[in-house]
Amino acid sequence: MASYPSTPSSTYAPTEPWVEYPESDGKPMAESEQHRDALILALQTLIPHFEKVPDVCVSGNLMMYYVEGDPRYYISPDVFVTFGVERKKRRFYKFWEEGKPPDFVLELSGEQTFRHDLHGQKALYTLLGVPEYFLYDVDMQYLPSPLMGFRLVSGAYVPIAARADGSVPSATLGLDLHVRDRGLWFYDPIAQMWLPTPAERLDAAEQRADAEKQRAEDAEKQRADAAEAEVARLREELERLKARI
Repeated sequence: MASYPSTPSSTYAPTEPWVEYPESDGKPMAESEQHRDALILALQTLIPHFEKVPDVCVSGNLMMYYVEGDPRYYISPDVFVTFGVERKKRRFYKFWEEGKPPDFVLELSGEQTFRHDLHGQKALYTLLGVPEYFLYDVDMQYLPSPLMGFRLVSGAYVPIAARADGSVPSATLGLDLHVRDRGLWFYDPIAQMWLPTPAERLDAAEQRADAEKQRAEDAEKQRADAAEAEVARLREELERLKARI
């Protein structure tokens, strides 16, 4: 979501020396429960994928201010990724402090937002210089295509061509975005694997824990068997010594 006057001005000077930047615009997090779930799932999928990158911010539904001193100029992308910035928890995102706009923005479009996402929002992200802008139609009925991607080229957004399988590649993320099973999925073409969902990561963690427990039990049994075999050998040796006496 975004709220901004019609003509932004970077020369705006606040009338008070201290300017308050709200952490929320008071609007709902998402248009519907389906949009909310899709937003949370996207974040819970992308955040672990980039957890080893030291200078990245993966977040969403966060207030972003892009004109210093004027809190009227803000956006709040559903999902965004910015590389080359400090990894930390943020109350909000200020362009002039971070030094750059997001590198990737994903908006979850619906009946109430798809027109704005395709036009006003797209124009604003162009103006702000966001390299990649993606739209996902959660309801599969409002956008021209359920998944659309745009890449900034010479100051204008150019549609990103879909692959033969219908996926749309994000050069910024190094991932392919897919719509399957009426959901948004991320695929790593280098690792040739789907990014796991939280449920899949939990299942994998439980399997690793079970495997580690089994390995520990097997190792303990091997040690016990070896100790028992050594005891048996020593008894046999003792019996042989007794027989010689």
